Amino acid sequence: MTALLDAARDLFETLDAEAAIAEEAGTPMTDRAVALCRDAGLYGTMITRDAGGAELTIGESLDVFKELARADGSTGWVVMASSTAAAYFSAFCPDSFVQQAFGDGPAPLVAGQFAPNGVAVPDGDTYAITGAYNFGSGIEHADWVGCGSFTAPTDGTPADYMFAVVPKEEANITGNWEVLGLRATASYDYSIDSTVPADRTFSFGGHTRHRGGPMYDLGVLCLTEVGHAGWVLGVLRRAIDEAALIARSKQRMTGKTTLADDPRFQYDLAMAESTLQSGELWIRDAFHRAEQHAMAGGGIDPAIDNDVRQSTTFLTQQACRVVQDLYLHIGTTALRDGPFQRCFRDLHAGSQHAMVSPAHTFEFAGRLLAEPEA
Repeated sequence: MTALLDAARDLFETLDAEAAIAEEAGTPMTDRAVALCRDAGLYGTMITRDAGGAELTIGESLDVFKELARADGSTGWVVMASSTAAAYFSAFCPDSFVQQAFGDGPAPLVAGQFAPNGVAVPDGDTYAITGAYNFGSGIEHADWVGCGSFTAPTDGTPADYMFAVVPKEEANITGNWEVLGLRATASYDYSIDSTVPADRTFSFGGHTRHRGGPMYDLGVLCLTEVGHAGWVLGVLRRAIDEAALIARSKQRMTGKTTLADDPRFQYDLAMAESTLQSGELWIRDAFHRAEQHAMAGGGIDPAIDNDVRQSTTFLTQQACRVVQDLYLHIGTTALRDGPFQRCFRDLHAGSQHAMVSPAHTFEFAGRLLAEPEA
């Protein structure tokens, strides 16, 4: 058990209460929730130690992200998104930027989209980056805002897919976050039109690890998946716990006993728990194998990476199904504001992210399975 996991557990009741405040007001995460997570070091979960972070193992990071998401899906999402994004820059950027962004204080908060929606025109030691982006989760409180781009070299060299960040004040935030779930992530659209020093950038496919251990050789996609896996484990855990709690006193209009005594509910509750337990075993096994392969100097193994993505996507999609089954049992209680309804909405919102999209994951996995053995 790590100090950060203890901190996340200690904050459970407070973050849950702050989440209810944000939900009622229709606002982003409260300033208090952000400050508590930042002061506890939770945004530094995956940042390299050399940049002032905790550099937890993948298993330890899963534990922390799970616990935060158990308290509140939006809080868990914003913290995991910031921590994983900041981790890239802490590992892959030169000292000049790391000293500027990470310094001696708490971990910087990083928000934004790194899909290549921008164009980066090189000019000496800088890039002129323009682009329109979506899903800036946590941008309301961010220090740095991310922007993925394809470079547009003027010397005939091939274009490169590049990650960059700009100070928040250089992002034009345009809103557009009226959504079903994950409301308090405030994942607003924004645009960038900035001159960015090269030391704030790195190549998606050709970066160099300047600091941190071999875990960072797993690359952007695998490290990003850690956050998504921890998040779904936490939200599903909370949804099951809340359903069981409601069932102990809930009596449907046509029922003679509480919902907890209904064999049909008992079956679906057990199926939800089985889904969580089996999915967590698969996720942790896949990430453990990925981390062990990297620690042995092998970097990322495509087959293991596929298992990481497949296990996380599978549990995310199945979580929506089993929680919907519980929702149908709970009845009108699930219509009203509360932790179960929040989990229901957040799971369905989180399931739409590209990192856990069946179209992106299972199609590739199926291709690998169908290929003849070498």
